[in-house]
Order: sequence, then C-alpha cells, then structure tokens
Amino acid sequence: MNRAFALALGVLALTASGATLAQNAPAGNLQIHWVDVEGGAATLFVAPTGESLLFDTGYPGNGDRDAKRIHAAAQKAGLRQIDHVVISHWHGDHVGGLAALAKMIPLGKFYDHGDGVEQADRERLDGYKSIAGTKRTILKAGDTIPFGGATFRVLVSEGPVISTPINGGGPNPLCTNAVRQEPAGPENIRMVGLSLTYGDFKFASLGDADWSREMELACPVNKLGTVTLYTINRHGGLDNSGAPALLSAIRPQVIVVNNGPRKGLGAKDERTRVINTPGTAPYEPIAYLRMKGTPGVEDVWQGHLSMIDSNPAHNAPNNMIANIEDNNVEHPGNMISASVARDRKFTLTNARTGFSKTYTVRK
Repeated sequence: MNRAFALALGVLALTASGATLAQNAPAGNLQIHWVDVEGGAATLFVAPTGESLLFDTGYPGNGDRDAKRIHAAAQKAGLRQIDHVVISHWHGDHVGGLAALAKMIPLGKFYDHGDGVEQADRERLDGYKSIAGTKRTILKAGDTIPFGGATFRVLVSEGPVISTPINGGGPNPLCTNAVRQEPAGPENIRMVGLSLTYGDFKFASLGDADWSREMELACPVNKLGTVTLYTINRHGGLDNSGAPALLSAIRPQVIVVNNGPRKGLGAKDERTRVINTPGTAPYEPIAYLRMKGTPGVEDVWQGHLSMIDSNPAHNAPNNMIANIEDNNVEHPGNMISASVARDRKFTLTNARTGFSKTYTVRK
C-alpha cells in the first residue's frame, strides 16, 4: 500500500474512532486525549467550556504523522483552534510536530520553560519562538493556567520546583534513606511539569523529568500530594526515573504510559542501581511491574504494546493497550481518552477495542 495513502487512512480512522468517543463523552465533562505519537508526547485537554490545551506535539517528519494525529483529535473534539500550547522541553519528540500543526489549526497562547537550551536543540527552540511570537509566556514553578473550570499548575520549570505542597502533600516518611541519583541531561532537568485539578480529580505529568527532579518534588516534603491520574515519566522507560519515594507517596490511582512500540516501556533498566527504600515495596526493575505494584495503583493503560519486552506479564492487559503494532506497520494511531465528571467518576476508553472502565476518585 502507498505509504501516504495508508497514513491518510490512519488519520481518517482516528477521526472516526475519536468521533465516537466524543459522542460518548457527556456534556460538561473534562476530556483528556493521549494522542499516539509513538513514543513522543502529546496530550490534548478539553475543558467543559470547550477551552483546550495541548501539552507537547510529538515528532516531526514521517509525513507530518504526529501533527495530523493531533489535528484529527482536535477535530474529533469539535475544536476550531487550540487555545493553549505548552511545550515541556526542546527535544524533538516533544516539540517536533509544532511547525506542521501550526499550519493545520490556529494556535492561541504558548508556554515553555525559557531559553535555556543545548546547542543540539537550539534550532528547535528558534523554530518554536518564530511560531509563538508575542503570544509566548515563560513559565515558572507555581504559575497557574486557568482552564474552563479546572486549573493547571506548574510544578517545575527550569528553576526550583514548587515551594508549597498541593493536593494534601506534606512531610514524606519515605524519604528516610531514599536513594539519590545524579541529574540527567539538562533538557530533562529544565522541563515543564504540570498538575491539573478539576473538583476532586487530580492529574499530573512530569514529562521526561528524571529521578533527581522527582526527589526534589518528593523529599523531604511530598509537594504533589496524591494524584488520581498520572502520565508516567519518560514514556514508561523509567531508566532513571520512577523513584519509589515519589511514586509511593503520590499514590496514583491510574497510570497512562505514552510509550512507543520500541521506546519507553520495556527498556532495560541499566542506569538505575538502587537499594530498596524503607517503607516501600521492594524495588522492581521491570517498569510495568514497578508501576502496577505501586501502592494505590488500580490500573496501568498503555499507548503501545512494548516490542522491547512483549511478555504479557510485563504489559497491561490487551484491552488497556491502544496499539499493538510494531514501528513499521501502518495503523490508525488509536488514542486512550478520559472523560472526567464532577461527580467523582472518570472513565478511560481504548479507541482500538472500545473497552471502557469507570473509576471513582479516591478522596
């Protein structure tokens, strides 16, 4: 099959499946869509008022695949523009789709961590600045973005992490003898991490933040409090993230992994060498098992079946995996979506299978 034609079919399929999801999302609910950018990151939020925010834009190239998938998700949600675009950092799998997306749909305000950049990433920063123009805001920890009845809060951006705990956070006993690690590369230290609150529902995503940044947020005080729904760091690879002192303290109820077939989840844990942290479950080097074994976690949902480690015991159940194909196989890029109601109920849906599961927010 012609590759361009296959990609077009994929976008049409995504739009069709997304339309069904949109029709099934009751009016007045907050919507979250994890767009399949195959190991990059792109999450689209739509407030009950219709206001929208996109967190990261996936990869460049490949026939503008990721920008097309984001655009299809926006159309599915009935959007004529995306009101806010937050870029976590200047790596290509997070900002790479922006230039193509800006030609497909109007983009409103832009937010980022600032002009700190490595030489290898400077061209991407310059491209972003040319698109954002005067609509750009440089974020700092503690800033908020009001969002149609919900609130985004910046947990970290370039400098120190938030100073005041949120969502019931406080002294963290898991920090006693907790293992520390050397910081990762500069971009993974600078990046924007976000929290979203909507009634009792609490979401967080730290992007590609590493173990050292997690520990700043977790110790000696847990600054994040508890989390209802968590997009796990570093695409689920957890090679130098997923610190037990953080994960066990925030007690996510549901985790979503924005991995690719051969990126993130399943990667060998070669760089992390830790002793077990007192008060937590024994340290588990297999990322899925570490997530699933974290206290409070009910389910883990995945963007892709891991082809690095496809052992069923090391992946989510099939009905919670949105895509099961390898890298070089054309597919529609199925999304995982969440619909969050004010009555403390939230429902996740897998576009590939139509499987849905409803949860009640823990207080």
